[in-house]
Amino acid sequence: MKPAPFAYLRPTTLEEALAALAGEQGAKVLAGGQSLVPLLSMRLAAPSMLVDVNGLPDLDHVHCDPSGVRIGALARHAHVLGSVEAAEVQPLLALALSHVAHPTIRNRGTTVGSIVHADAAAEMPMVLRLLEGSVDVMSVRGRRTIPAAELFAGPLESTLAHDELAVEAFFPALPAGAGVAFQEIARRHGDYALVGVAALVETDGDEVTRARVGFVSVSDVPVVVDVTHALDAPATAALAELDPAEDIHATAAYRAHLVSVLTPRVVAAATDHARSRAREVSPA
Repeated sequence: MKPAPFAYLRPTTLEEALAALAGEQGAKVLAGGQSLVPLLSMRLAAPSMLVDVNGLPDLDHVHCDPSGVRIGALARHAHVLGSVEAAEVQPLLALALSHVAHPTIRNRGTTVGSIVHADAAAEMPMVLRLLEGSVDVMSVRGRRTIPAAELFAGPLESTLAHDELAVEAFFPALPAGAGVAFQEIARRHGDYALVGVAALVETDGDEVTRARVGFVSVSDVPVVVDVTHALDAPATAALAELDPAEDIHATAAYRAHLVSVLTPRVVAAATDHARSRAREVSPA
């Protein structure tokens, strides 16, 4: 199908882009387009204007420091995945991004765009939620930071106002004594996951002090469950808080089964990762 008619604007300054968003309530932001364009073609979205931000300067960065990784609005998945420094500061980024679609899509799609698209079947919204990251947005009123816990309002719905542009996502660094893991089941590698599970485990010596698990393609929004006090049965604890969805790809019972299989695996793998990192920094 063809998209419904819309106006098109390709601003060259951030101020021009924000003014356009403020002046057109039905406008949508176009960055990578790997999620939005299919919606346009199927007429599931019909914006009055597309504000193409690909001409804006200084938004394609991947900045790393000891606090974490800052990803600009125009940084492509492939750019983030290829950053050795980002993988060292926060290894879960590379683990999850390697499952995001296929190379052609990763070469064009943007990590920040995937996050604010707020698809619970996508990996990066869940990763941001699990790591307790945030997104910075700008409008003609100024700049504000939205914590991941307040970002996802519903299926394909974020808490951004219609005139706000997401300019940067922040993923906190992996603390000392912490480990991460990610696994997902899909019909083909790169397809949307039937279920994906990631874990963030923090340790003090051999003791696990905190364990959290995030889920992809289980609910309408990215869900994170704290299983610190249920390490002997993390899947049971997770399923007590989840209500797996049913669709044409999988039944709710099958998704619950995948959660029960994957959750203990990723918690164990993240725990091993944490202890391995601890041994690497311990004096001989």
